[in-house]
Amino acid sequence: MKDKVEQTNELNADFWNHRWKSGLTGWDIGYASPPLVEYMSQYEDKSVSILIPGCGNSYEAENLLSKGFDNITLIDISEELTNRLRERFKKTPQVKVIYEDFFNHVGQYDLILEQTFFCAQILERREEYVRHVASLLKKGGRLVGVLFNVDFGKEGPPFGGDENEYRKLFSDLFDIRVMSPCYNSIPPRAGSELFVVMVKK
Repeated sequence: MKDKVEQTNELNADFWNHRWKSGLTGWDIGYASPPLVEYMSQYEDKSVSILIPGCGNSYEAENLLSKGFDNITLIDISEELTNRLRERFKKTPQVKVIYEDFFNHVGQYDLILEQTFFCAQILERREEYVRHVASLLKKGGRLVGVLFNVDFGKEGPPFGGDENEYRKLFSDLFDIRVMSPCYNSIPPRAGSELFVVMVKK
């Protein structure tokens, strides 16, 4: 199977299962994303409902647990991955693992954390991503995370973009509180990420 995905098939479970089974997970940095770790270390309300879509190995969830957060939902379209996560978090009721296509998910959350999920969506699906994220957030809920500030071309994932594009994309449904160069990216991504905090209108 090709490592690059056809644009009509970007969320195909077979594709992502193959990646996880074969260890083709170049996006996996092996630990929680430093920008998200720093942001959440300042978050005082530990009872907020948190969703991590396209959660991957969910190092962020482990970090959140260590900080006392107790309402964390992980969602991924890979059954292979979610089976592993269920085993890993089977004694952790604070973490709920869901095997599902994000775009079919229904729920209400205070906070959605974005870490290399947006960049896995083909360009034609980005407006749908924005609408669905907004539908999953409570009024005043936040989308927080990192977006690539670089153009990878149309063959991916990942798929990149730039600040102007993102501001146009999100501004109708979100109040963009922060969208600035990320100063604490991991070294391989230094200078290529934007840190974002957006509040649902």
